[in-house]
Formats: sequence, C-alpha cells, structure tokens
Amino acid sequence: MLHIGSLINGEERRGDGRTSFEVRNPFNGELVGMVDLATRNDVEEAIQAAHRVFVETMKQLPAHRRSAILRKAADLLEERSEEFAALLTQEAGKPIRDSRGEVARAVQVLRFASEQAKADDGELLKMDSAIGGENRFGLVKRFPVGVVAAITPFNFPLNLVLHKVAPALAVGCTVVLKPAEKTPLSAMKLARLLEEAGLCKGALNVVMGTGQDVGEHLVTHPLVKMVTFTGSGAVGYKIKEMAGNKRVTLELGANSPNIVFADANLHAAVEGLVKGAFAFAGQTCISVQRIYVQREIYECFLEQFVTRVKALQVGDPSLETTDVGPMITEEAAIRAESWINEAVAQGAVVAAGGRREGTLLQPTVLTHTTPDMKVVCEEVFAPIVTIAPFDSEEEAVALANDSRYGLQAGVFTSDIHRAFRLYEQLEMGGVWINEVSTYRQDNYPYGGVKLSGVGREGVKAAMEEMTEPKFLGIRLA
Repeated sequence: MLHIGSLINGEERRGDGRTSFEVRNPFNGELVGMVDLATRNDVEEAIQAAHRVFVETMKQLPAHRRSAILRKAADLLEERSEEFAALLTQEAGKPIRDSRGEVARAVQVLRFASEQAKADDGELLKMDSAIGGENRFGLVKRFPVGVVAAITPFNFPLNLVLHKVAPALAVGCTVVLKPAEKTPLSAMKLARLLEEAGLCKGALNVVMGTGQDVGEHLVTHPLVKMVTFTGSGAVGYKIKEMAGNKRVTLELGANSPNIVFADANLHAAVEGLVKGAFAFAGQTCISVQRIYVQREIYECFLEQFVTRVKALQVGDPSLETTDVGPMITEEAAIRAESWINEAVAQGAVVAAGGRREGTLLQPTVLTHTTPDMKVVCEEVFAPIVTIAPFDSEEEAVALANDSRYGLQAGVFTSDIHRAFRLYEQLEMGGVWINEVSTYRQDNYPYGGVKLSGVGREGVKAAMEEMTEPKFLGIRLA
C-alpha cells in the first residue's frame, strides 16, 4: 500500500497532524493507498516554490534542456509502462488494456512536448506592409506566463495530468498540480519520474486535497498566472469566476452526438460506436452518448449494436478479457441507474443492460427517448447510450446541435460533400468523419464551445495558451 502526501519543492509533506483519506479500488474496495491532505500553508509554500523556481531557473532554461528532460521522462515512462498501467487499474478501476493505452498515450504526449519545446516560438513581421513602415524591423516572440495551476479529473489520471504539465514545462513554466482526490497516486509517481528525468525540484509541485479545501487558494493566488482545469461545468465556471483576470483553460463536459447515415459502413460504425460508448464505463467527456441513425437502416443498426453490446465482458478490470469495468464510486453508479429508471418512467425502452451491482453498471442502450430526458440532454458520464432515428440531413444536424454542450461529434458517411457540410454546420470544437466522438489524438487543438469549455489543449495549442506574445520593433538608422 502506498502512503503519500503533497510534494513541495521536492519534499513530501506527510504526518504532522494532517488529515488523511483512503484511495480504494473501485471494483473490489481494496485499499490502494493513503493520502495526507495539504494544509493551507502547504499550498502557499507550493506556490512560492513554483514562483521562485520559475524566476531563478525555468524561464532561463534553454529549450534543448527542457526538451531533453521531457524526452528522458518519456523513455522512463515507457520502460515502466506496465507498472504505471497496473496502478491506473487499481486506483481508477480502468480495464488493464485501457490502462496500457493511457500510458502509451502519456509517453506520446511527453515526446510531442519534447519536440515542440525546440520548435519556433515566434515570427518575423514584414513591417513595410504598413504605410510608413519602411526601415523598420519587427518580430514577435512568446514568453512563458509563469506559475500554472493545474487541476485534473479522475478519469485519465496520467494522460490528462500530462496534457497540462508537459506543455507547461516545455515552454518554461512551473506548475502546482492538484490531482483528483480519487486518483492521486499516479500523479505523484509521475512527479517523481520527472525529477528522475532531470526536472529541478520545485518546478512541479503536487498538492493533495479537495477542490474546496485547496482549489480556491490556488486559483486566486496572485503569483498564479494561469489556471488549467478539466472537470465538471459547475466547478469549471466557478473557477473562471474566481480566477479574475488570469488566463483560464477549461475542458468541461459533453453529451457527444454521433450520426450514422444510410451510406455509412455499418459494421465499422457499430464496432466503433460500441467501443466509444462503453470504454472506461463511459466516464469520458467525449464518450459516445447520443447516436442518431438514418431511419432506413435504424432497425438493422440497432440489432447489430445491441448484439455487440450484450457480448461485452463486464467485471474485474485487472483481467485481460474485461471490456467494461466499474464506475469510479457506487454513488456515481447509483446516480446513473436512477437516470435510466427516470427515462424508462418517461417512456424510454431498455434495449440492453440497465442493471447495476455495486459499482458495476451493465452497458445500457436506451431507445424511444426524447430530447428532454436527462440521458439525452445532460452528461451521463456512465455506460449509457441512447439511439434514435432521423430522416433528413437537416434533422440530424438539428438533433445534434440541440444541446448546451459542444465538444466533439462523430459522423459516419461515404459522401465527402456531406462530410464537409456537417463539419461546417455542427456546433462542436471538433468533428470526426467515419470515427467516433470519443477518439482523440494528443497533437491537435482539443476543446469545446457552448458549455463545453474555454480555450484549447493538445500539446502545441496548450503551449500557446501558456505563453504570452511580446512584440519587438526596431527603427533602422
């Protein structure tokens, strides 16, 4: 069993009367670790350490050094991938195959950041494009903002941490990280690995605790220049309000639509959508939640989809054969079950699943839903998907856009003209053609519109968010 505390300037803070909490395996309840919570003084020291190291070290650290540290960290993580994957499965309940996939992506994020650390970070301006600009020279260079507060969720406790930490280190910022209290163990293991890779002490500080106890001081502190948050909309927009004039990136919720047209490759659509709906028990912000199928193929699609869902293996996430593991807590599973029951009471039909045992909720398919049901209009964050028919392209777009959210969408069609029309019309931060909404690569700008967030992640995009452009103009003699 692991016992950890906050990491401040390279030293772990444990004991001394600090309150502790348990990290338990969501599947079997086994104790995985104990975590000592940060005090307000710990948070203050973490911010001060991050600021000092930024001023004295990181902002002067040459790009090749930052790149080398990140590259070494990627190599170390790759060597220990099975060790990290096992920890993710224990603390998050993620099926071991998915945990391995998360670690592989985390290695890739580090390598992307290492490469991007040495890329150009400015531009030369053609000053004589403007009247009177003759004999002038202009350039723009980007500079790190300073201390970045990173607040991360439980569902990707390694990769989403690195989507904030790796770009920050790549540009020369320092970080105070508050990982999710349900999954903090992998974050601490990662912090130690980065130090082993050569990162100076204090460049990455980790504070343990709840958002209520730790978050406000972190978000409002004057030495913190940027806040990057992934989580719920309610918390995210509260953070934005508290942050005042700081830079803020918010990656929030969704109820991602996926549209299947009659000309689509039906088998590929079914296979992709089943995986996209139920990976990590649907606890992904871009998880397939709403599926709209053109009426002429609706019954055929539904039959194939339900058959495939019923074949999924549900249970122990440590087994190689498990497709769907537990939800993060029994309370989360109970909440999702209540939404299913409410939808059924309102007229929905359960085509598959609908049963819960502890933290395990069977992969659930609902039909005959209406747009006002919670399972359609809210973010379920559970292994629940709704399937509804549509007739025309215009109707499909209207159904998909009928949401407060707009993160990613998937469209299945063989018509390239339709693909581009829907790309233009769908109110989303990203649109995939012949791929599910759940698919994400780590090298493109990722983020949403409406209530799905503010700003963009993805290594290069995050690095731009974490830097300020500064202009230099010279009048030549």
